[in-house]
Amino acid sequence: MRTTLRLTVLFLLLNVFHTFGKDAATETKVKQTMKQATRFMMEKVSYQGGFVWQYLPDLSRSWGELEARRSMVWIQPQGTPSVGLILVDAYEATGDKYYLKAALKVAKPLIKGQLPCGGWNYVFDLAGEDSLKSWYETVGKNAWRLEEFQHYYGNATFDDGGTIESGTFLLRLSTHSKDKTVSKAVEKVIRFVLDSQYPGGGWPQRYPLMSGFSKNGVADYSGYITLNDDVLRKNIGFLIRCYQQMGRPELKEAALKAMRCCRDLQQKGKYAGWSDQYTLDGKPAQARTYEPRAINPATTVVCIRMMMEFYGMTGDTTFLSGIPAALNFLESQKLSDSLVALSGKRFRGAEFFMTPRFIDPESGKPLYVHRKGSNVVNGHYYFDQDIRHTIVHYSSQAFVDVKPLWEAYEKLRNSPIQQPSLKTQPETTDEPLFGSTPLESVLESFDAKGYWPVPLISTSNPYIGAGPATGGEDLSYAETTAGDRFDTSVNSQRSLETCISTAAFNRNMQRLIRYLKSE
Repeated sequence: MRTTLRLTVLFLLLNVFHTFGKDAATETKVKQTMKQATRFMMEKVSYQGGFVWQYLPDLSRSWGELEARRSMVWIQPQGTPSVGLILVDAYEATGDKYYLKAALKVAKPLIKGQLPCGGWNYVFDLAGEDSLKSWYETVGKNAWRLEEFQHYYGNATFDDGGTIESGTFLLRLSTHSKDKTVSKAVEKVIRFVLDSQYPGGGWPQRYPLMSGFSKNGVADYSGYITLNDDVLRKNIGFLIRCYQQMGRPELKEAALKAMRCCRDLQQKGKYAGWSDQYTLDGKPAQARTYEPRAINPATTVVCIRMMMEFYGMTGDTTFLSGIPAALNFLESQKLSDSLVALSGKRFRGAEFFMTPRFIDPESGKPLYVHRKGSNVVNGHYYFDQDIRHTIVHYSSQAFVDVKPLWEAYEKLRNSPIQQPSLKTQPETTDEPLFGSTPLESVLESFDAKGYWPVPLISTSNPYIGAGPATGGEDLSYAETTAGDRFDTSVNSQRSLETCISTAAFNRNMQRLIRYLKSE
């Protein structure tokens, strides 16, 4: 009897702890910090609801992937749609309509910047198209390593997930808002994804299809079937989320067609991996001048994982059939200890081994990337088999751990999927959870001014004109993120200055939201 009574009391105490487990003062502090941070970002930092990535505290300079004008709206994560997703998260966690109104304020310029085709470019300018074009002709054109900004296309891009993150934000917002401009924008994104899909199931990097940007003899790459930066995976995920919400069969079929496309792009023979981009007949292709025509082990790892995911969604065993050859290929590319030492690169962990990032699809030779020159006018990239002194802004090495991939494959092979489920995890921000920063650190690091000050991790030379054509053999900038004073590329070395950062806002808001959602 006493045992039963003690168990009953223990159960009641546990139930009380579960119900009142959060410290009331901490919860209040969390909500106050969230509100203050959001007000600062919306009222002080945003431009008509739009954001870039980083700002000096006085807002005198700001950056997305390049230096931005005050009137610019950046689409790539962690820009405008990423902030919008956090605001939707905050509304769902608190029920506070302030966050819904803030999310709608972010959606307004985003919808304004949506192109007639239904997608988005990396960036747009609320000051107008002429302002954007002049930025491309100055800052963009002179960014040595950021070749995607050296030519103004006027169309939309899937690169870096910006279009899909915008669509995901608007899709989630549409479940809470009856604003018809939001639902119409969602429909435009869906139509863009469907219209731009090739008959074989893949997508180009940019759409509507255009050309005209040839650099150093390398053809325009924006129409190639693109896997780089998870274009195919993110597009499939978006289609599935739309299918789950709307039940439209054409969305399911487009997603399945893309899955089959990814499976079929795996190369045959002993180099049985995947490339970053392909011609329409499925052959590996070159993209930017430092992205050679190659098989990429890092991309191959991503595709192996996708094959397992697609099998789980469909039960189709053909998605598993190419995995052993791909894993054997990865193991065959392990570099010797002597080459690893020559590379000067640091390992991620003992379980990883190093491979070349780029491997010639015919010869199997590694393609290490180097550069000469000092700016976009006189500089050029080239490939060879020398692992030393490779460029630092785009690694020539990949780090691979095949053991968990083999284990996952064997588990799937030996335990067939009984009930396939065509679903994907709902997305909030592009990089979920950002690690697990202690709650106390998030609250203590919040500045009384209303934001989380963080080191300025990238700055750049202001545009001062085109650089000199001489100096093409200069090796001073072979291993730097930026070139001479004429190069407008960002320098990613950490500055002593602090800044206002959308990534810091997103990361810390997400940590606070996780606290509110925790049981």
